Amino acid sequence: MSAHHHNEDIQSLYEGDQSKLYSGIMNHHTDINSQESKKQIKRIWAVTGLLSIVTIAEVAIGLGAYYAGVHNNLIITIFLILTLVKAAYIVKVFMHLGDERKNFVFAVLMPLSLFIWFIIAFLADGSFWLHMNKTQADTKKVEQVSH
Repeated sequence: MSAHHHNEDIQSLYEGDQSKLYSGIMNHHTDINSQESKKQIKRIWAVTGLLSIVTIAEVAIGLGAYYAGVHNNLIITIFLILTLVKAAYIVKVFMHLGDERKNFVFAVLMPLSLFIWFIIAFLADGSFWLHMNKTQADTKKVEQVSH
């Protein structure tokens, strides 16, 4: 066997038995009372707090707008913006894109934005197609009745 199979560096763990990666051998937080662990727990609570505040704001705005009779398009726009804020924060924190280089973030987010555009374009096209079919069907009904 070659020498690199017996080596316990990170590269050999990825090339060999990957169960070691998840078995605790790579665990950096062995002491829950360490400064690193406390810092990580504080960050998790901050993320939870921020996402909770945005969610509570969404519910409050939704209830307030419902009882105030605010136009649905305004409510939808506000919800869409707040949902995108939460999604961006989740991607930044939990998918660790906030720690990456800008080029990598762009490489991940550009296809995502194109996919969202793709969905919107197909929904608009389908809506237009349904409208055209309904208009043609109504026109045929009028022509049949008039004959």
